[in-house]
Amino acid sequence: MTGEKLRSFTQQNRSLLQIGGSLAVVGAIGVFLLWFLTCPCDRMPGGYLLGDVSDGPVADWSFANDVTLCQIQISAGVLPHSINLNCMATPEGGLYLSCSQCETKRWSNAVLENGRARLRLNETVYPVTLTRVLDSRELDGAWSARVIKLNTLPEPANPAPPPGTPRPDHWWSFRVVSRS
Repeated sequence: MTGEKLRSFTQQNRSLLQIGGSLAVVGAIGVFLLWFLTCPCDRMPGGYLLGDVSDGPVADWSFANDVTLCQIQISAGVLPHSINLNCMATPEGGLYLSCSQCETKRWSNAVLENGRARLRLNETVYPVTLTRVLDSRELDGAWSARVIKLNTLPEPANPAPPPGTPRPDHWWSFRVVSRS
């Protein structure tokens, strides 16, 4: 191969590598945006929650019991962090989020620092404030609402504890209050 042909071959390969690299970067950005705007998916967290934003406060959250899982978006670092989560409304219409072993989870620790969040139910996003519940009676009420909801859903996301099951000690609940 002559020097001229070698230079031409090298330039063609360099151009192909640049095009391939550019396509890989564009593809990675596309995958990131798809994930960021469409998840949380199953147990994979997501980013920003899309949907119609509710413009008024909600006093009665009973309709949340018709939804298998709620989705919350919190601030946890530079990007928004959203997850699927059990939510349950009490007979009085109060709404609670709960989790097992919460002390090890990123979202719950972030909420302890900043309780401002966004909650999505049925493609509607509600600005809310989350507060950890420490009162035993209120915790028991949230647990009872969870047991009732999971036992009435046709296909719950988590196994339904039998009615009358006592609340585990490691169970955390967060009260959800609507912000306007």
